[in-house]
This record gives sequence, structure tokens and C-alpha cells, in this order.
Amino acid sequence: MMCGVVKVVGLGPGSQALLAPAGRQAVESADVILGYATYLDLIADIAPDVPRQSSGMRKEIERAGEAIRLASQGSTAVVVSGGDPGIYGMAGLIFEMREQTGAAVEIEVFPGISALNAAASLLGAPLMTDFAVVSLSDHLVTLEEITKRLELVTQTDFILCLYNPKGKKRVKPFEEACEILLKWRAPETVVGIVRKAYRPGQQVTLVPLGDLPNCDIDMLTVIIVGNQKTRVIDGRMVTPRGYRNKYEFSEDV
Repeated sequence: MMCGVVKVVGLGPGSQALLAPAGRQAVESADVILGYATYLDLIADIAPDVPRQSSGMRKEIERAGEAIRLASQGSTAVVVSGGDPGIYGMAGLIFEMREQTGAAVEIEVFPGISALNAAASLLGAPLMTDFAVVSLSDHLVTLEEITKRLELVTQTDFILCLYNPKGKKRVKPFEEACEILLKWRAPETVVGIVRKAYRPGQQVTLVPLGDLPNCDIDMLTVIIVGNQKTRVIDGRMVTPRGYRNKYEFSEDV
């Protein structure tokens, strides 16, 4: 039996300047490239002669299955994933599908810059201490589970990153998240909102937590909620790590 490989590549936030060189090389090595149509558009000029298989949202299982089928025939199948493929991406599903099918194929994962990294860099330095990440999508996880996690983590002083915050019709998770956040954190808590990081139409906004429920939020948005120490320094969102508590800052620096 011929044995090929599935390469799962993280494209980063969207700009090719932030695509890791190893990931680019993996794309260029492909016999076929599979992915969500929007992600394939981001790399249209990379290995343009390699066949593409485009599919829509919520077609992840079909995409993973097709990649494993092609690899089983000896091909190098590259599956592209936005951000990092191991953070709400395609990597885990492909491992599960290989286990389910018993296919004798190799799997290689190529990391990418995640949405939280991209958003944080544009905001300033909000993730300088412990943080937690929660997706508000209730497509694969129940709303009850999501709100339970939010209740627990919001009571800590973790900085909180929210993925998939709000869809056109899926608004309840965001509304409940705002209620939970305001229940446990002060309304003046600094919040960073980043939409379309490193893509055309990029928007970066800082607001107090009390204003968050009324902000324009969608699925292209990442929200970073600060902790008690997060503040705005020269227009940028910064969470001090604690150096001032231990060291004296020299005025000559």
C-alpha cells in the first residue's frame, strides 16, 4: 500500500508576511492543497499550479477525510488552516480521522501565528502574564459548557481571549459572556477588540468593559479582556508583568 503524508499548515492571521517559512515550503511541496475557500484565497499565488480543493465552512470532516484518502494513495496532501492548526484548527480532527479510518499515512503539523498572537501584537502587550482562551462558538460545544467555563475563568485574574464571539444569528453566547464578565470584573477593565488582524480592513479598538455589549462584533473579531493590572500606555493595551515590583527602573534607560 502506498503511504503518503498529510501536512497541516497554519497560515497565520492572513498576511503572507506572517506565514512561517516552513509552512510556505510545505504548501509548495503539495500534490494537492485542501482548505476553506477564504484560506485558499490568501495563498492563491503560492504554488499556483498545484491543484486546489476548496470547501465551505462546517465541511471540516469532509476535508480531513479527503486529505487522508489522497495521502493513502501516496499523495502529499496539504490542509491549510487559519492561524495555528492546533488552536481551534484542523490538526486534531485529522489525527482523529486517521485513528478512525486506520489509514497508514503520516501527519505533519506546521505551526502558524495564532489569532490571539496577532491581536495582541496590534493591541500592544496585553498577554504579559497568565491568560485563558475561550471560544464562544456553540457549534461543537454546548452553550452551557461555554458559560460554565467563563464563570470559572472570569473569577480568576487571568486575561481572557475570546474567539468566535458573535455570528449574524448566533448572538446569545456573546450576550451571556458580557453578562458574566461584568458580573465579575469592573466595568472600566480595559478590553481590546481586533477585527481582520493583518488583513485588508483591519480594525483595532480599545474600550472599557462596560461598553463591550454595544460594540460591533462578528466572527472576524478577537476580543482580549484585561485583568486588574491591564492599562493603557500611550494608546496601547499593556499588562505589566511585575518588573516594577521587583526592580527599580533607571531614568537613564
